[in-house]
Amino acid sequence: MKKFLAMVLTAAMAFSLVACGGSSNASSAASEGSTSGSKTDVAFVTDVGNIDDQSFNQYTWQGVKDFCAANNLNANYYRPTEDSDSARLEQMDNAVNDGAKAIVVAGYLFGSSIAEAQTKYPDVQFLALDVSAFDLGDSTAAANTALITYREEQAGYLAGYAAVYDGYKKLGFLGGMAVPAVIRYGYGFVQGAEAAAKETGATDVSINYWYSGDFKATDEVKTKMDSWYSAGTEVVFACGGPVCQSCDAAAQANGGKMIGVDVDQSGQFDTVVTSAMKALANSVNLALTDSMNNGWKFTEAYAGKETVLGAAEDCVGLPMETSKFTKFTKEQYDTLYKSIVDGSLVIDASFDVDVHPEVSAITVDYQG
Repeated sequence: MKKFLAMVLTAAMAFSLVACGGSSNASSAASEGSTSGSKTDVAFVTDVGNIDDQSFNQYTWQGVKDFCAANNLNANYYRPTEDSDSARLEQMDNAVNDGAKAIVVAGYLFGSSIAEAQTKYPDVQFLALDVSAFDLGDSTAAANTALITYREEQAGYLAGYAAVYDGYKKLGFLGGMAVPAVIRYGYGFVQGAEAAAKETGATDVSINYWYSGDFKATDEVKTKMDSWYSAGTEVVFACGGPVCQSCDAAAQANGGKMIGVDVDQSGQFDTVVTSAMKALANSVNLALTDSMNNGWKFTEAYAGKETVLGAAEDCVGLPMETSKFTKFTKEQYDTLYKSIVDGSLVIDASFDVDVHPEVSAITVDYQG
């Protein structure tokens, strides 16, 4: 555990599964391209990437737009000019000046700016997706701030179970850095693969398991994945932002497959058979509805704390409509999902980087 805590302290400020973002313009849900100065009810401040990144920015912005459209509200997004706390705060200032009742952000990078903005604007509600209490540093979430994190182990379990049930026997898990969210994804994946192997009677399921130490796409990761695929690995769960680009390149070169992470990545990579997802848009709707119905103040369900969402809230899962399974069916998925929701299936999320899930039906090679 000490080793795990040390890794978290050194790595957390470098971690994000979210995409990057970039400019100071605001854009209306009704008319794309409007600038700061437009009337805003709900604002989305992007990370340093664009709203068409097919990742956290795009899916969170979609959630904000859908919520505002359903409630006759004005939505605008605000893009920081650079990757800095001051640039993020500047866009929050712009949103407040435009009348924002609520400001939505996504990703750990917003920890410091949310900590400052929540005090500066006590009458504005701040919704931070994939931002934990740890990310706020020495500050704590105020009553006007809702932090949402996810039960990644549930999404990972579904992906591992589906992969093995679909007939894949040589699997891989590629993590970026060994931070809590990535660990939960990976250990859920192991548990799901174990369960499916037991259920189907498969006796030769194996998983190569490795953290690259960074979320960047690198030649080292590509080479490592090439070695896995060329030695028979069929599908790799690539968990950690741009690192999936290196995995996809290796999968293409070797005829392999990949499992995406956080959002449905089937539109980004042809090698993706499914994705372990967080339902960002649904998370936005749940929390903003809570605030709006309470006079634009979060209730105790969200106010001033970190709320963890999972299958019970329909906020993690697999995109079965785009998944490329040949044996694992939607009916089987629904049955498995229901068992997580009703509590009859509990996926262990208590592991740290030094304590691995117990397995008996599969083998896992944890590589340094």
